[in-house]
This record gives sequence, structure tokens and C-alpha cells, in this order.
Amino acid sequence: MNLNSTLFAQIAVFFVLAWFTMRFVWPPIEKALDERAKKIADGLAAADKAKTDLTLVEKRVGEELKKARESAADARLGAEKQAASIVEDARAEATRIVTAAREAAEVEAAVVVQRAKEDLRSQVAALAVVGAERILRREIDAKAHADLLANLQQELS
Repeated sequence: MNLNSTLFAQIAVFFVLAWFTMRFVWPPIEKALDERAKKIADGLAAADKAKTDLTLVEKRVGEELKKARESAADARLGAEKQAASIVEDARAEATRIVTAAREAAEVEAAVVVQRAKEDLRSQVAALAVVGAERILRREIDAKAHADLLANLQQELS
């Protein structure tokens, strides 16, 4: 065997094997590698998107919590103001009721005093008539007596 022909045969077999590999074996391997690379890239993109979405959601949650806290603080402040207003209104109403009751009591006391004065005047007038009758030991005319009593009451006022 000749070294040249063996070398030529090996080169021919190498090229046939290279052609067969490039034609039938390499495309499915390259396709599988491309699909795997695409899956990896899609997974990384999805992970990045999920990470971005997570940060956005965390930011929104923080804002919502802040709003909720502010809303709760506003509601509490409004409730405190309303409670203070109700207490103040109740105090004012109680003061008004006490003042009205005091005024009514004063008016009633004035009326009672006036009645007592009138009753006392009547009793004094009756006692004066009885005393005068006893002094004079005789009956006095009732009409004349009524006029005298009215004058006496006016003088006592």
C-alpha cells in the first residue's frame, strides 16, 4: 500500500464524514442548542420581569399602607374632633338647662314670695279689721271695710 493512496483515502473519508455530519447530524444538535438557549433567555427575561413586577408591587403596597395609615389617622382625628364637639355641645346644653332651671326657680321663688306677701297683707288686713272691731266693739260695714283694706294693701306695697 502506498502512503499517498492511504492518505488520499483518509482525506476522502474525512470529507465524507464531515459532509454527512454537517448535513444530517449538526442541524438537529444546533436546533436543540438554539431552543435551549431561547428557553434560558426566556426564563431569564421572565425572572427579570418578575423581579421588576415584585419591586413595583412592593412599592404599591407601601403606598397603599401609607394611604391607609393616613386615612386611619384622619378618621381618628375626625372622630376626636367630633367627640370634642359633642362634649362641648353637651356642656353648652347642660349650662343652658341649668341656667333656664335657675331662672325658672328664681321666677317661681319671686311668685311664691309675692303670693306670700299678698297672703300676709290679707292676714294683716284681716287682723287689723278684727283688732279694730274689738277696739270699737261693733260691726263695720263690709263694703267700707273692703275699700279700707284695698287702700291698706296699696300702702303696704
